[in-house]
Amino acid sequence: MRILIVSAFYEGHGGGIEVVAGAMARALARRGHECRWAAAAFDSPPDDPLLTVIPLAASDPLERWTGLPMPLPTRSARRALEREVADADAVIVHDALYASSLLAARYARRHGKPWLLVQHIGAISYRNPLLRLAMASANRLVTRSLLARAPQAVFISDAVRSFFAGARWAKEPALLFNGVDHQLFRPATDRERARLRKRFQMQDARRQLLFVGRFVEKKGLAALRDLAAANPRWNLSLVGSGPIDPNAWGLGNVQVLGRKDRAALAELYRAADALVLPSVGEGFPLVVQEAMASGLPVFCGLDSATADPRAAGLLHGIAVDPTDSTLTAALFAEAIASNEVGPDPRLAAHAKSAYDWDSNALWLERSLHELAASRSNARRSGSLNRIPEAARSA
Repeated sequence: MRILIVSAFYEGHGGGIEVVAGAMARALARRGHECRWAAAAFDSPPDDPLLTVIPLAASDPLERWTGLPMPLPTRSARRALEREVADADAVIVHDALYASSLLAARYARRHGKPWLLVQHIGAISYRNPLLRLAMASANRLVTRSLLARAPQAVFISDAVRSFFAGARWAKEPALLFNGVDHQLFRPATDRERARLRKRFQMQDARRQLLFVGRFVEKKGLAALRDLAAANPRWNLSLVGSGPIDPNAWGLGNVQVLGRKDRAALAELYRAADALVLPSVGEGFPLVVQEAMASGLPVFCGLDSATADPRAAGLLHGIAVDPTDSTLTAALFAEAIASNEVGPDPRLAAHAKSAYDWDSNALWLERSLHELAASRSNARRSGSLNRIPEAARSA
Protein backbone atom coordinates (compact mmCIF):
# COMPACT_ATOMS: atom_id res chain seq x y z
CA MET A 1 0.00 0.00 0.00
CA ARG A 2 0.97 3.61 -0.48
CA ILE A 3 0.37 5.07 2.98
CA LEU A 4 0.40 8.78 3.76
CA ILE A 5 1.31 9.68 7.36
CA VAL A 6 0.30 13.18 8.48
CA SER A 7 1.62 14.86 11.64
CA ALA A 8 2.12 18.46 12.71
CA PHE A 9 5.93 18.29 12.65
CA TYR A 10 8.85 16.02 11.92
CA GLU A 11 10.93 14.40 14.67
CA GLY A 12 13.42 17.25 14.67
CA HIS A 13 10.85 19.44 16.41
CA GLY A 14 11.40 17.40 19.56
CA GLY A 15 7.83 16.32 20.31
CA GLY A 16 6.68 12.84 21.26
CA ILE A 17 3.86 12.73 18.69
CA GLU A 18 6.35 13.22 15.88
CA VAL A 19 8.70 10.55 17.21
CA VAL A 20 5.78 8.11 17.33
CA ALA A 21 4.64 9.07 13.81
CA GLY A 22 8.13 8.40 12.47
CA ALA A 23 8.46 5.08 14.30
CA MET A 24 5.07 3.90 13.03
CA ALA A 25 5.96 4.93 9.48
CA ARG A 26 9.27 3.05 9.57
CA ALA A 27 7.63 -0.06 11.00
CA LEU A 28 5.08 -0.03 8.17
CA ALA A 29 7.83 0.58 5.61
CA ARG A 30 9.71 -2.47 6.92
CA ARG A 31 6.58 -4.48 6.06
CA GLY A 32 6.95 -3.42 2.43
CA HIS A 33 4.60 -0.43 2.26
CA GLU A 34 5.49 2.84 0.55
CA CYS A 35 5.31 5.38 3.37
CA ARG A 36 5.13 9.11 2.68
CA TRP A 37 5.28 11.53 5.61
CA ALA A 38 3.75 15.00 5.38
CA ALA A 39 4.51 17.55 8.12
CA ALA A 40 5.33 21.23 8.62
CA ALA A 41 8.67 22.26 7.14
CA PHE A 42 9.97 23.99 10.28
CA ASP A 43 12.63 21.39 11.02
CA SER A 44 14.90 19.28 8.86
CA PRO A 45 12.91 16.27 7.65
CA PRO A 46 14.39 12.85 8.37
CA ASP A 47 16.93 11.56 5.87
CA ASP A 48 15.77 7.97 5.80
CA PRO A 49 15.65 5.69 2.74
CA LEU A 50 12.58 3.98 4.22
CA LEU A 51 10.50 7.16 3.99
CA THR A 52 9.53 9.79 1.44
CA VAL A 53 9.06 13.15 3.15
CA ILE A 54 6.61 15.85 2.07
CA PRO A 55 7.57 19.10 3.85
CA LEU A 56 4.62 21.50 4.05
CA ALA A 57 5.26 25.25 4.18
CA ALA A 58 3.49 26.67 7.24
CA SER A 59 3.43 29.43 9.84
CA ASP A 60 3.02 28.98 13.61
CA PRO A 61 1.82 32.24 15.19
CA LEU A 62 0.27 30.68 18.33
CA GLU A 63 3.07 28.64 19.94
CA ARG A 64 4.81 31.59 21.58
CA TRP A 65 1.51 32.67 23.21
CA THR A 66 0.04 29.29 24.15
CA GLY A 67 3.05 26.97 24.36
CA LEU A 68 1.09 24.64 22.08
CA PRO A 69 2.56 24.28 18.57
CA MET A 70 -0.11 24.88 15.94
CA PRO A 71 1.37 25.08 12.41
CA LEU A 72 -0.94 26.53 9.75
CA PRO A 73 -0.18 25.23 6.21
CA THR A 74 0.04 27.77 3.40
CA ARG A 75 -2.25 27.60 0.37
CA SER A 76 0.38 25.82 -1.71
CA ALA A 77 0.97 23.35 1.14
CA ARG A 78 -2.75 22.61 1.36
CA ARG A 79 -2.81 21.86 -2.35
CA ALA A 80 0.24 19.60 -2.00
CA LEU A 81 -1.36 17.77 0.92
CA GLU A 82 -4.54 17.15 -1.05
CA ARG A 83 -2.54 15.74 -3.97
CA GLU A 84 -0.75 13.38 -1.59
CA VAL A 85 -4.05 12.21 -0.10
CA ALA A 86 -5.55 11.68 -3.56
CA ASP A 87 -2.55 9.58 -4.62
CA ALA A 88 -2.44 7.49 -1.43
CA ASP A 89 -4.09 4.14 -0.83
CA ALA A 90 -4.65 4.98 2.84
CA VAL A 91 -3.99 7.82 5.30
CA ILE A 92 -2.89 7.82 8.96
CA VAL A 93 -3.55 11.09 10.82
CA HIS A 94 -1.79 11.87 14.11
CA ASP A 95 -3.83 13.89 16.63
CA ALA A 96 -6.99 15.77 15.80
CA LEU A 97 -6.33 19.36 16.84
CA TYR A 98 -3.78 20.29 14.19
CA ALA A 99 -4.77 22.07 10.99
CA SER A 100 -2.93 19.53 8.85
CA SER A 101 -4.85 16.73 10.55
CA LEU A 102 -8.21 18.36 9.88
CA LEU A 103 -7.26 19.00 6.27
CA ALA A 104 -5.98 15.45 5.71
CA ALA A 105 -9.21 14.00 7.12
CA ARG A 106 -11.29 16.30 4.90
CA TYR A 107 -9.31 15.36 1.80
CA ALA A 108 -9.51 11.65 2.64
CA ARG A 109 -13.30 11.87 2.81
CA ARG A 110 -13.40 13.95 -0.38
CA HIS A 111 -11.33 11.43 -2.33
CA GLY A 112 -12.83 8.31 -0.76
CA LYS A 113 -9.63 7.13 0.94
CA PRO A 114 -9.56 4.82 3.98
CA TRP A 115 -8.08 6.66 6.95
CA LEU A 116 -7.66 6.35 10.67
CA LEU A 117 -6.95 8.83 13.44
CA VAL A 118 -4.31 8.19 16.12
CA GLN A 119 -5.22 10.37 19.12
CA HIS A 120 -2.34 11.09 21.51
CA ILE A 121 -3.55 13.94 23.76
CA GLY A 122 -6.59 14.59 25.94
CA ALA A 123 -7.03 17.63 28.16
CA ILE A 124 -4.24 20.08 28.94
CA SER A 125 -4.69 21.84 32.29
CA TYR A 126 -3.08 25.19 31.55
CA ARG A 127 -2.59 27.55 34.47
CA ASN A 128 -4.16 30.31 32.38
CA PRO A 129 -7.97 29.88 32.67
CA LEU A 130 -8.52 31.31 29.18
CA LEU A 131 -6.19 28.70 27.68
CA ARG A 132 -7.91 25.95 29.69
CA LEU A 133 -11.26 27.11 28.34
CA ALA A 134 -9.90 27.28 24.79
CA MET A 135 -8.46 23.76 25.05
CA ALA A 136 -11.69 22.35 26.50
CA SER A 137 -13.72 24.01 23.76
CA ALA A 138 -11.39 22.74 21.04
CA ASN A 139 -11.61 19.18 22.35
CA ARG A 140 -15.39 19.39 22.53
CA LEU A 141 -15.94 21.01 19.15
CA VAL A 142 -13.01 19.72 17.09
CA THR A 143 -11.44 16.58 18.54
CA ARG A 144 -14.68 14.80 19.43
CA SER A 145 -16.14 15.71 16.05
CA LEU A 146 -13.16 14.31 14.15
CA LEU A 147 -13.07 11.18 16.32
CA ALA A 148 -16.72 10.60 15.45
CA ARG A 149 -16.03 10.94 11.71
CA ALA A 150 -12.93 8.76 11.72
CA PRO A 151 -13.55 5.31 10.20
CA GLN A 152 -11.20 4.02 12.93
CA ALA A 153 -9.99 5.87 16.03
CA VAL A 154 -6.84 4.68 17.78
CA PHE A 155 -5.69 5.75 21.26
CA ILE A 156 -2.16 5.32 22.53
CA SER A 157 -3.29 5.67 26.17
CA ASP A 158 -6.17 4.27 28.19
CA ALA A 159 -6.34 7.59 30.05
CA VAL A 160 -6.92 9.51 26.82
CA ARG A 161 -9.46 6.93 25.64
CA SER A 162 -11.32 7.35 28.93
CA PHE A 163 -11.23 11.13 28.58
CA PHE A 164 -13.10 10.89 25.28
CA ALA A 165 -15.54 8.24 26.55
CA GLY A 166 -19.07 8.94 25.37
CA ALA A 167 -17.99 10.19 21.96
CA ARG A 168 -19.80 8.79 18.94
CA TRP A 169 -17.75 6.20 17.04
CA ALA A 170 -17.99 4.90 13.50
CA LYS A 171 -16.23 1.81 14.84
CA GLU A 172 -15.16 0.75 18.32
CA PRO A 173 -11.92 2.63 19.10
CA ALA A 174 -8.71 0.68 19.53
CA LEU A 175 -6.02 0.96 22.20
CA LEU A 176 -2.55 0.66 20.66
CA PHE A 177 0.38 1.47 22.93
CA ASN A 178 3.47 2.97 21.37
CA GLY A 179 6.26 0.57 20.61
CA VAL A 180 9.89 0.73 21.69
CA ASP A 181 13.13 -0.06 19.86
CA HIS A 182 14.33 -2.72 22.30
CA GLN A 183 17.73 -3.08 20.67
CA LEU A 184 18.42 0.57 21.45
CA PHE A 185 16.49 1.07 24.70
CA ARG A 186 17.61 -1.69 27.05
CA PRO A 187 19.02 -2.02 30.58
CA ALA A 188 22.72 -1.50 31.14
CA THR A 189 25.10 -4.01 32.65
CA ASP A 190 26.68 -2.89 35.92
CA ARG A 191 29.96 -2.23 34.15
CA GLU A 192 28.31 -0.24 31.35
CA ARG A 193 26.28 1.82 33.82
CA ALA A 194 29.40 2.71 35.81
CA ARG A 195 31.19 3.75 32.61
CA LEU A 196 28.26 5.91 31.46
CA ARG A 197 27.86 7.61 34.82
CA LYS A 198 31.55 8.46 34.82
CA ARG A 199 31.32 9.87 31.30
CA PHE A 200 28.25 11.99 32.18
CA GLN A 201 29.85 13.06 35.49
CA MET A 202 26.98 11.59 37.50
CA GLN A 203 28.13 11.24 41.11
CA ASP A 204 26.76 8.21 42.94
CA ALA A 205 26.34 10.29 46.11
CA ARG A 206 23.74 12.49 44.37
CA ARG A 207 20.46 11.33 42.88
CA GLN A 208 20.59 11.80 39.14
CA LEU A 209 17.18 12.79 37.79
CA LEU A 210 16.41 13.00 34.09
CA PHE A 211 13.69 14.92 32.21
CA VAL A 212 13.07 14.36 28.50
CA GLY A 213 10.58 16.45 26.55
CA ARG A 214 9.64 19.83 25.17
CA PHE A 215 10.41 22.82 27.40
CA VAL A 216 6.79 23.97 27.60
CA GLU A 217 4.32 24.62 30.40
CA LYS A 218 2.31 21.42 30.09
CA LYS A 219 5.44 19.32 30.63
CA GLY A 220 5.72 20.70 34.17
CA LEU A 221 8.81 22.89 33.79
CA ALA A 222 7.73 25.12 36.71
CA ALA A 223 7.50 22.08 38.99
CA LEU A 224 10.92 20.88 37.82
CA ARG A 225 12.40 24.27 38.67
CA ASP A 226 10.89 24.15 42.17
CA LEU A 227 11.97 20.52 42.62
CA ALA A 228 15.59 21.34 41.77
CA ALA A 229 15.59 24.49 43.91
CA ALA A 230 14.25 22.66 46.97
CA ASN A 231 16.63 19.70 46.61
CA PRO A 232 20.11 21.07 45.83
CA ARG A 233 21.77 17.69 46.51
CA TRP A 234 19.87 16.12 43.59
CA ASN A 235 21.04 16.71 40.05
CA LEU A 236 18.51 17.33 37.30
CA SER A 237 19.45 16.89 33.63
CA LEU A 238 17.01 18.16 31.00
CA VAL A 239 16.95 16.84 27.44
CA GLY A 240 14.93 18.80 24.90
CA SER A 241 14.21 22.35 23.81
CA GLY A 242 11.39 24.86 23.71
CA PRO A 243 10.29 28.38 24.57
CA ILE A 244 11.14 28.00 28.29
CA ASP A 245 14.86 28.33 29.09
CA PRO A 246 15.89 26.35 32.21
CA ASN A 247 19.30 28.00 32.07
CA ALA A 248 17.56 31.15 33.27
CA TRP A 249 16.71 29.45 36.58
CA GLY A 250 20.29 29.97 37.76
CA LEU A 251 20.43 26.61 39.59
CA GLY A 252 23.80 24.87 39.90
CA ASN A 253 22.24 21.40 40.09
CA VAL A 254 20.40 21.81 36.77
CA GLN A 255 22.09 20.76 33.53
CA VAL A 256 20.45 21.60 30.19
CA LEU A 257 21.62 19.06 27.62
CA GLY A 258 19.53 20.22 24.65
CA ARG A 259 18.27 17.79 22.07
CA LYS A 260 19.87 14.37 21.83
CA ASP A 261 19.74 11.74 19.13
CA ARG A 262 18.15 8.41 19.97
CA ALA A 263 21.44 6.64 20.74
CA ALA A 264 22.63 9.36 23.14
CA LEU A 265 19.21 9.45 24.81
CA ALA A 266 19.32 5.68 25.34
CA GLU A 267 22.65 6.05 27.12
CA LEU A 268 21.25 8.74 29.41
CA TYR A 269 18.34 6.45 30.36
CA ARG A 270 20.84 3.72 31.24
CA ALA A 271 22.95 6.08 33.35
CA ALA A 272 20.31 8.04 35.30
CA ASP A 273 18.57 7.09 38.56
CA ALA A 274 15.03 8.11 37.62
CA LEU A 275 12.93 9.81 34.94
CA VAL A 276 10.88 12.74 36.26
CA LEU A 277 7.92 13.95 34.18
CA PRO A 278 5.46 16.24 36.06
CA SER A 279 3.35 16.83 32.95
CA VAL A 280 -0.39 17.18 32.40
CA GLY A 281 -2.62 16.43 29.43
CA GLU A 282 -0.44 13.54 28.32
CA GLY A 283 -1.39 10.32 26.70
CA PHE A 284 1.33 7.75 27.25
CA PRO A 285 4.56 9.64 26.50
CA LEU A 286 7.02 7.55 24.54
CA VAL A 287 9.77 8.68 26.92
CA VAL A 288 8.03 6.80 29.73
CA GLN A 289 8.04 3.58 27.73
CA GLU A 290 11.64 4.06 26.61
CA ALA A 291 12.70 4.67 30.21
CA MET A 292 10.86 1.51 31.30
CA ALA A 293 12.57 -0.50 28.55
CA SER A 294 15.88 0.79 29.92
CA GLY A 295 14.96 -0.31 33.46
CA LEU A 296 14.75 3.32 34.64
CA PRO A 297 12.21 4.12 37.40
CA VAL A 298 9.60 6.69 36.34
CA PHE A 299 7.96 9.40 38.46
CA CYS A 300 5.15 10.98 36.45
CA GLY A 301 1.66 12.44 36.53
CA LEU A 302 -1.32 10.19 37.18
CA ASP A 303 -2.49 10.42 33.54
CA SER A 304 0.73 8.86 32.33
CA ALA A 305 0.98 6.36 35.20
CA THR A 306 -2.49 4.94 34.44
CA ALA A 307 -2.20 5.01 30.64
CA ASP A 308 -1.35 1.29 30.59
CA PRO A 309 -3.34 -0.37 33.39
CA ARG A 310 -0.94 -3.33 33.45
CA ALA A 311 2.02 -1.02 34.06
CA ALA A 312 0.36 1.15 36.71
CA GLY A 313 1.87 -0.84 39.58
CA LEU A 314 5.37 -0.34 38.16
CA LEU A 315 5.21 3.45 37.76
CA HIS A 316 5.17 6.14 40.45
CA GLY A 317 2.05 8.16 39.67
CA ILE A 318 1.78 11.54 41.40
CA ALA A 319 -1.05 14.07 41.38
CA VAL A 320 0.08 17.12 39.40
CA ASP A 321 -1.48 20.48 40.22
CA PRO A 322 -0.72 22.75 37.24
CA THR A 323 -1.75 25.79 39.29
CA ASP A 324 0.67 25.03 42.17
CA SER A 325 4.16 24.09 41.05
CA THR A 326 5.52 24.23 44.60
CA LEU A 327 3.02 21.65 45.83
CA THR A 328 3.63 19.43 42.80
CA ALA A 329 7.39 19.64 43.36
CA ALA A 330 6.96 18.70 47.03
CA LEU A 331 4.86 15.65 46.12
CA PHE A 332 7.46 14.52 43.58
CA ALA A 333 10.27 15.08 46.07
CA GLU A 334 8.49 12.99 48.70
CA ALA A 335 7.94 10.14 46.24
CA ILE A 336 11.53 10.21 44.97
CA ALA A 337 12.97 10.33 48.50
CA SER A 338 10.85 7.45 49.78
CA ASN A 339 11.39 5.01 46.89
CA GLU A 340 14.31 3.09 45.51
CA VAL A 341 15.86 4.58 42.42
CA GLY A 342 18.22 2.98 39.94
CA PRO A 343 17.78 0.02 37.57
CA ASP A 344 14.64 -2.10 37.99
CA PRO A 345 14.50 -5.23 35.80
CA ARG A 346 10.71 -5.51 36.20
CA LEU A 347 10.25 -2.38 34.12
CA ALA A 348 12.29 -3.69 31.21
CA ALA A 349 10.52 -7.06 31.31
CA HIS A 350 7.08 -5.45 31.06
CA ALA A 351 8.14 -3.07 28.30
CA LYS A 352 9.61 -5.87 26.22
CA SER A 353 6.40 -7.89 26.44
CA ALA A 354 3.96 -5.01 25.90
CA TYR A 355 5.44 -2.39 23.56
CA ASP A 356 6.47 -3.42 20.07
CA TRP A 357 6.48 -1.33 16.88
CA ASP A 358 6.31 -4.31 14.52
CA SER A 359 3.17 -5.63 16.21
CA ASN A 360 1.68 -2.15 15.90
CA ALA A 361 2.51 -2.04 12.20
CA LEU A 362 0.83 -5.39 11.63
CA TRP A 363 -2.33 -4.15 13.37
CA LEU A 364 -2.33 -0.90 11.37
CA GLU A 365 -1.81 -2.80 8.12
CA ARG A 366 -4.76 -5.10 8.81
CA SER A 367 -6.98 -2.23 9.89
CA LEU A 368 -6.24 -0.18 6.78
CA HIS A 369 -6.92 -3.21 4.55
CA GLU A 370 -10.23 -3.79 6.37
CA LEU A 371 -11.23 -0.15 5.98
CA ALA A 372 -10.34 -0.25 2.29
CA ALA A 373 -12.35 -3.46 1.78
CA SER A 374 -15.31 -2.03 3.66
CA ARG A 375 -15.27 1.11 1.52
CA SER A 376 -15.00 -0.96 -1.65
CA ASN A 377 -17.94 -3.16 -0.60
CA ALA A 378 -20.00 -0.08 0.22
CA ARG A 379 -19.31 1.37 -3.23
CA ARG A 380 -20.26 -1.91 -4.93
CA SER A 381 -23.42 -2.14 -2.85
CA GLY A 382 -24.32 1.43 -3.75
CA SER A 383 -23.81 0.73 -7.44
CA LEU A 384 -25.98 -2.38 -7.22
CA ASN A 385 -28.73 -0.47 -5.47
CA ARG A 386 -28.82 2.01 -8.33
CA ILE A 387 -29.43 -0.74 -10.96
CA PRO A 388 -33.15 -1.09 -11.82
CA GLU A 389 -34.75 -4.20 -10.35
CA ALA A 390 -35.64 -5.60 -13.77
CA ALA A 391 -32.03 -5.34 -14.92
CA ARG A 392 -30.77 -7.05 -11.77
CA SER A 393 -33.06 -10.04 -12.30
CA ALA A 394 -32.47 -10.29 -16.04
